[in-house]
Amino acid sequence: MRLSPLGAALAAAVLLAPPARAATVTSATPVDDPAQYVNPFVGTAPGGVDFGHGGGGGNTFPGASAPLGGIQWSPDTVTRQYGGYAYRDNRISGFSLTHLSGAGCGDFGNVPFMPLTGRPAADPADRYATFSHAAEEASPGGYRVDFDNGIRTEISATQRSGIARVSFPAEEGRPAGLTVDAARAWNKATGTVAVGERTLSGSTASGGFCGTSVRYRLYFHAVFDQPFAHSEPLDGQPSGAYVSFAPGTRTVTVRVGISFVSEDAARRNAQDEQGSRSFDEVRRDARRVWNDWLGRITVAGGTEARRRMFYTALYHSLLHPGAFSDTDGQYRGMDGLVHRTRPGHVQYANFSGWDVYRSQIQLLTLLAPREASDVAQSILEQGRQAGYFDRWTLANGGTRVMVGDPLPAMAASVHAFGGTGFEALELLRTAVAGRRDERQRPGHTPYDTLGYIPAGTKGVWGSAATTLEYAAADGALAHLAGRLGESGLQAELTHAAGNWRTLLHSGSRYLQPRRADGTWPDFKPTQRKEYVEGNAAQYTWMVPHDLPALFTAMGGAEAVTARLDTFFTEFNAGADLPYAYLGNEPSFHTPWAYDYAGRPDRAQETVRRILTGLFGDGPDGLVGNDDLGAMSSWAVWASLGMYPEVPGSSQLALASPLFPVAVIRRGNGVNITVVAPGASDTNHRVRDVRLNGLPTDPRWLPDTFPATGGVLLFRLSDE
Repeated sequence: MRLSPLGAALAAAVLLAPPARAATVTSATPVDDPAQYVNPFVGTAPGGVDFGHGGGGGNTFPGASAPLGGIQWSPDTVTRQYGGYAYRDNRISGFSLTHLSGAGCGDFGNVPFMPLTGRPAADPADRYATFSHAAEEASPGGYRVDFDNGIRTEISATQRSGIARVSFPAEEGRPAGLTVDAARAWNKATGTVAVGERTLSGSTASGGFCGTSVRYRLYFHAVFDQPFAHSEPLDGQPSGAYVSFAPGTRTVTVRVGISFVSEDAARRNAQDEQGSRSFDEVRRDARRVWNDWLGRITVAGGTEARRRMFYTALYHSLLHPGAFSDTDGQYRGMDGLVHRTRPGHVQYANFSGWDVYRSQIQLLTLLAPREASDVAQSILEQGRQAGYFDRWTLANGGTRVMVGDPLPAMAASVHAFGGTGFEALELLRTAVAGRRDERQRPGHTPYDTLGYIPAGTKGVWGSAATTLEYAAADGALAHLAGRLGESGLQAELTHAAGNWRTLLHSGSRYLQPRRADGTWPDFKPTQRKEYVEGNAAQYTWMVPHDLPALFTAMGGAEAVTARLDTFFTEFNAGADLPYAYLGNEPSFHTPWAYDYAGRPDRAQETVRRILTGLFGDGPDGLVGNDDLGAMSSWAVWASLGMYPEVPGSSQLALASPLFPVAVIRRGNGVNITVVAPGASDTNHRVRDVRLNGLPTDPRWLPDTFPATGGVLLFRLSDE
């Protein structure tokens, strides 16, 4: 008999576990339908305090999307929430085709469709339907809601298209119909809608993410299974349409394709991806695809609530970035021109760089190195076409939102975790050239000459934070240069990665803002000035690529441990207190810093308390913006008991697994088995760690581990 990877893991766990723990391993039940544990509503209600950085919730959406999908067909509530859907509101105003999961600013929400009986209300503000959550259901690749008016809407999606089935009640004199509005989006939009016998097609132009000038044009093409009995412009404008169907119509199915190239491409995308499959077939296939992706990590044991938390976090980690090229490979580039991908590859878009370079891109590469390689190639193509690497790109435009130089760091991490199917050397050279471009690195001149960006530098948000982000990016590129054999560049970048030292005040031992003449302005650890969405106490740990040197400069391991203990007095304190702020990205790596101070036991305890205290399985299960999977990816890594601490490197810092068994299938033939007999919410103390049967360092794994895989055994202790 040939065992499955999970079966082999369970067998190995029984052999390796102490007798007292073996029973807990053999009783662990593997998850064979992980989609059943996903709750897409997680993050649609505030789970924490709003500290002014996008709200105290995840800002997620519950609608239908494929893994790395280009379309996210989801309901929009009257109450605005950056993901489009506020759980506390019982009024849906439409089902728009595009959404961002977890962003701290609004955009997309393009081209809402809204089914109705009778004519639309005269006042657009009254065009909504009420519902109850008891009459609503969401799962990976599918969404359904029954309005109080008797209309049922069901939605599913492929990577570039969606399908909806709308069921109408029988109402005399009120025909079944719907509206589509190309001039409605999260931000101001203009558009046109053309009405055919049973088609609606057109385009919309919108943008303005985070108040920026970024713009994009989205094309759509919708085909209905029944002809229209009546149509007219919505509100008398060509940007929208109202259509109705023949009397007695009870069910209507519509297929919608989208594209950023043309209406015809949108039509082809839906045809190529759906063909003649029925709604039920598309929905069933969408769930199958999601189970393939979610099943790349199979866990056994743990409570049902923890499995829901875990698989929902994994689901949210795999929504973005989204497919941007059409089925024929064409896409609109950052230069506004139409380009074509290499055959068999995909151009991706929507890179929340400052957020996802820390742990989301590493998780994606761990599970899907081929797709992650295309993400890295997409980053390179964006840089080529725009002439620089932006920090937060939306569709085919740069927003210059946030700070640092995260997109090259993302690509470096993809390469580190085995996603090598892209032009890595070209990316490295382009990124190094961009270090001297003010668009890519505002304030680069003093950074390159002084080693830091002086306080108050014009055009720079947070001189201290930006200096530290540049240093971390340089460290990531140095790792990439080393793997590519570029020793000269590696030495240059490694030197630049040490620029954090220029901000270290020898008296306070904080990383502080500094003037151009080298003097130090007045300072306090809780100050936010010259930092970004955080304070000095939080950013002093922002040297993930060089923690041993930082800790030496801070006075050694004992002093650092004491400071970390104080720092973790609170886990989500916001930016005004000198404690951790795990509802935002700058604190993500800090719990694992204990490992580099020689205290893996404190890492194990702190990570577990954060994981079980800040992440849940209900609508309020996130305490901060999910930021296109950034926060959710942290929860996935923490549940596995490991974390990619060093950008651009494959080194994984260790804590303690949440589940007794987890099997990771990397998609390239490499499997990783994590065994922790007896693991639970409260049982997290590690006695020792073994890799393939041999003792290994309990603080971090060899850099070769993600590439080679193997069996990682955590032997736990009650003390």
